Amino acid sequence: MLLDHIKKVYLKASVATICTALFKRGLKNQFIQDLSPLNSNLSNMVGFAYTVRYIPAREDLNTLEVFKNPKHPQRVAIEECPKDHVLIFDSRKDPRAASAGAILITRLMVKGCAGVVTDGGFRDSDEIKKLQIPTYHNRPSSPTNLTLHQAIDINVPIGCGDVAVWPGDLLVGDKEGVVVIPANIIDEIANEVNPMTLYEDYVIDRVRNGSSIKGLYPLTDKNEKKLYEKWLKSNSKEN
Repeated sequence: MLLDHIKKVYLKASVATICTALFKRGLKNQFIQDLSPLNSNLSNMVGFAYTVRYIPAREDLNTLEVFKNPKHPQRVAIEECPKDHVLIFDSRKDPRAASAGAILITRLMVKGCAGVVTDGGFRDSDEIKKLQIPTYHNRPSSPTNLTLHQAIDINVPIGCGDVAVWPGDLLVGDKEGVVVIPANIIDEIANEVNPMTLYEDYVIDRVRNGSSIKGLYPLTDKNEKKLYEKWLKSNSKEN
């Protein structure tokens, strides 16, 4: 369970800031490549990873009839993905066939899931972008997933957009993209990201008002440090 105060940090943090915090720990490849949000007006996506793994489809095993099987992995994942989790697809970076469509994603939204991510594409993309659930994909794709993707496993380690994702990792998405935070350092990264976000808000305000970045970004000037400390005290009193 993600504690409320930790979730609050990630709801306000940018993916770029989180990437920097991860980089400090030597984690350089946590940003899922080549994704964009379908609806950039929604707030940050924050949720634990619940995974689906696709392999290349084999025609004799991947007909429309397979959807009649209640144990079909894709359909099981839709029903079992818990509230506050993000359903994330390993579609092998192949958007030529859809990973899912509007009906399945609507089901996830109604269940209270936190978002949906694929390194492939979604069908019914115009409908999906109107839903109140964060969704990220490579590009729209109308063909059914059965055309190229065979759902083979759920809630196992996967690769998505060149990033390794384990069930229980934290996924954070904003208007720029999605980052993967390993499960064992979710709290640590939140504790680092919170002051980073505060400082970046302070810096952008100073720069907008004409300040040079020299000595300010990064914070190396003693006078700038004093000004920031004064701002912090004032800001904490206001809150």
